[in-house]
Amino acid sequence: MDRNPSPPSSEAEEEGDAVGNTVYSKHWLFSILTRLIEVISPEKTEPASSPEGVQTELDEEMENDICKVWDMSMDEDVALFLQEFNAPDIFMGVFAKSKCPRLTEICVGILGNMACFQDICMSISKDESLGQVLLQRLCDSDSPTLLETSRLLLTCLSQPEVANVWVERIRENPSVYDCVCFIMSSSTNVELLVKVGEVVDKLFDLDEELMLNWIKNGTCRSVGPSVDDSPEELPDFKIVPCILEAAKQVRSDNPEGLDVYMHILQLLTTVDEGIQAIVQAPDGGKETWTLLYDLVCHELCQPDDPPIIVQEQKTVLASILSVLSAMFASQTEQEYTKMRKSKLCFFLDMPLIGSLIRILQYMEGCGKRSVDKSKESEEQETGKADLNEEDFHLKILKDICCELLSNMLQELTKENTLEGLHQGHLNEQTCSCAFQNLLPLYFTSVESFLEVLREADQTLADNLEKRFPSLKVNT
Repeated sequence: MDRNPSPPSSEAEEEGDAVGNTVYSKHWLFSILTRLIEVISPEKTEPASSPEGVQTELDEEMENDICKVWDMSMDEDVALFLQEFNAPDIFMGVFAKSKCPRLTEICVGILGNMACFQDICMSISKDESLGQVLLQRLCDSDSPTLLETSRLLLTCLSQPEVANVWVERIRENPSVYDCVCFIMSSSTNVELLVKVGEVVDKLFDLDEELMLNWIKNGTCRSVGPSVDDSPEELPDFKIVPCILEAAKQVRSDNPEGLDVYMHILQLLTTVDEGIQAIVQAPDGGKETWTLLYDLVCHELCQPDDPPIIVQEQKTVLASILSVLSAMFASQTEQEYTKMRKSKLCFFLDMPLIGSLIRILQYMEGCGKRSVDKSKESEEQETGKADLNEEDFHLKILKDICCELLSNMLQELTKENTLEGLHQGHLNEQTCSCAFQNLLPLYFTSVESFLEVLREADQTLADNLEKRFPSLKVNT
């Protein structure tokens, strides 16, 4: 939250009433916690206010005050004060009894702020009852509450001291899988989808076993979110379609969110089970391939973009190309096993090859700029470190791009090559760029492509042989 609250009470100026080194009043904070207890106490509420005697809406004054506490809880002294006066236990009472979504959202948000501080995060994380109750919030039907719950979980998962506690807790709660999949597959709230994606990305990065469990999941059903709190049977979720649906929602509005979901897919391809979950879908992986293909060929690193764009998009491009490469290699292997290439033809697309070469061309331009900049800032150590980090990420992107390009070139037929020549994706300039980047590591692939190219355009093949003498055929 981006609020900058004024001190809620001048009483903080009284000796001994200030919270730590702040100007906030202990007395005022304590009074809010007391009022919060009264809000959720049945004997303090009017039976007519709701079927269970617990109010469903906050009055304006109470909401304003509790929101001030939410803002103040970003201060460590205030967070420690709230911890000392058992605010987490009070919030547990809110989660158990309140029917007011706004109140639940605010209380989870306060806990999220408190969890930013290591000692408090450890205390919250080690409280098994509180941990279970917080995971249950993922099955809430209120988007703002889901957002704050996801933020809290990500905060805890990002602290090495307690991350394993949460991973184990989530692994032992199958409903988390269903609730997360439900959000990814059905929500249109981009901010929520991004935060849930960050949670999933962090979980998969932290624990391969949990990722494998989620890949294999979807065979059992669990109780999920429902507006009226009655049990509701969720669909038989599969992780890959849910990730794709979320990625489609965030792709236009949130580049960082798209990066997150592409990295999740990339993490799936680090295990055989993940690759199979993608390529052995009923459509043979075409939905995944089509989305990623569309991103590379029509959105990212386009011909009218300046070459420097590859710097901005290097991480998302690396994730996307890594998944495409894993899919292509898997499909190639499957089709050779079957001794036919009917499905592989779908993946042998010339615009994609053209896009891969364009990425390599843009990286060459960025490489020249990096050399020039490094010469200008030789004595600026920080600048050199930043450049080195950029170079490292670009190298990863180049390696992935070259691997996919070499695999695709090796599978091209004369017909594919003629199509590429006709469409302008293959010419002397683009082929030279490809050869320059692929040789000598992918010599076999280049040699195989050159043989096919000779059948399609003898003159172009001869010109390339002159440029790259190592490719001349021994006669």
